[in-house]
Amino acid sequence: MAVVKASSSDIDLLARLLRAEAEGEGEQGIRTIPQMVYHPHAFEATTKGYFYQRAERPKDA
Repeated sequence: MAVVKASSSDIDLLARLLRAEAEGEGEQGIRTIPQMVYHPHAFEATTKGYFYQRAERPKDA
């Protein structure tokens, strides 16, 4: 799995997406990124093996 370069505005965009997804959870109180990512039925990718592959570091890093 490749490492994706991200600017601070990219990270802000992802944070906004996660917050918007979590807002409808009400009493369950999703408060952290891991709670959101691994919440049942939130993201299908977490049920697939490729989600758990280690990230490859760029060769120039």
